[in-house]
Order: sequence, then C-alpha cells, then structure tokens
Amino acid sequence: MNALTAKSDASTLLYMEDVTVSFDGFKAINQLNLYIEEGELRCIIGPNGAGKSTMMDIVTGKTRPDKGVVTFGGDIDLLALDEPEIATIGIGRKFQKPTVFEALTVFENLEVAVEGERSPGFNWRYGLSNLQKERIADVAEIIGLSDQLGAPAQILSHGQKQWLEIGMLLVQKPRLLLVDEPVAGMTHQEMDRTGELLVSLAGSHTVVVVEHDMDFVRSLDSRVTVLHQGSVLAEGSMTDIQANTEVKRVYLGE
Repeated sequence: MNALTAKSDASTLLYMEDVTVSFDGFKAINQLNLYIEEGELRCIIGPNGAGKSTMMDIVTGKTRPDKGVVTFGGDIDLLALDEPEIATIGIGRKFQKPTVFEALTVFENLEVAVEGERSPGFNWRYGLSNLQKERIADVAEIIGLSDQLGAPAQILSHGQKQWLEIGMLLVQKPRLLLVDEPVAGMTHQEMDRTGELLVSLAGSHTVVVVEHDMDFVRSLDSRVTVLHQGSVLAEGSMTDIQANTEVKRVYLGE
C-alpha cells in the first residue's frame, strides 16, 4: 500500500483532485474535484451519463483514471491499490440491485459478510466469536431485521433485501459507504425507512448516495453534488441546487 500526502485537511475522508478518465475518446470523468468529509452524508445527482457510476468505479478500483489524485483517509493512495485491497481498507459499495444470498437466512448472509471471517485466523470448528455475534445482532437491529434473522432472504421484500445488503456492508465496519440508487423499486414506506437508516449511519460512517429520486434526496437534507459531463456543476443544499440556474438548464429541464 503506497502512501500519498493529501493536500486536504484531516477531516477529508475521500479526496478526488483533477480526475479524468476517457473511454474511446469520450471523457466520462473530466477534471473532477470532489471532497467528502469524515462522517458526512452526501448525495450525488446528475443526468444519465454524468459520470456518477464511473466516479464510484474509480473509488473502488474498478476503473483507473487517466490522471488525477484519489486519496482515502488522508494518506492512502487509492490508485495504487486494486479492488480487493480497497475493499479491505474500509470502503464498501452497494449496487442498485440487491445481491444477497437468497437461499441463506438473514443471519447467514450477515455471517458470511463478517469482517475477517475467512481470514487465516478464522476457525470454522468454533464458528463466530461472541464479538462477531454481537456485531451481527447490532447491525440487524440497525437495519430493522432483528425479527427476521432466521428467515431465508428470498422471502424478504425488495426493501428488506436492500437493507440486508447494507447490513452486509455494515458488519465489515466500513468508514465509507457508496450507495447506488437505494430506493429504486421501493414502496413509499420503505423509502422513508431507508432515508431514516442512511441518516442514522452518518457520523459513525461516511455515506455517499447516488440517487435520481429528488423527493428522496430532499428528505435526506444533506449536502448535494450535481455532476454534469464528468465534472461538478454545483454543490450545496437541495434548496440551493433547485435555485441554481445552470442546474435547472442541464438537469431539471427548465
């Protein structure tokens, strides 16, 4: 793991400076500058093709930029690490479609995800430690599935599967959670519960949410970054964003 002295202050957890990546001549990310603070809840919005998914691909090591600086925690150069290495330093990503193990119970899904379970020190004969069991119980409470621990994941509602996948990340104790369109396909009640969950995670975790549903983004009452053509178009509260002339022109269609 290579260290890189970040130009940001100590409170900046994720630092992206002058990041550019092209695919067949098309700049999916174009001189992107993005700074996410420790413990913050940030929403990323923008039209299709704005670079939202590519930005997350870069952070998680799936895509390598042509140039730029990307650091985590002040001194970790993410561009020097591969995907598995990045996953072990406290960055978790939840994709839009839940990827839980349908045939396993809720508890077993969380058990599979527990940090270090498959490390050389893990002993299958004795199973989980008391601390790991406590962590699973705590996370199940957070995601609202304590009463469903013995239920197979396949019987859960769409929203519950989304929460379970978030829980599978939480048991790994990530510092940064990247969450892609978490409320797509949810009922209004599930959307409300998801918003409460993400807000509750901020502070103990840093949460970056990519979302298209503007009512949901507004309900989170967080700082919002608008991407357009691979760059930051505007940042601020949702009220600021909705009043921004350029945002209205390129994104809101006004």
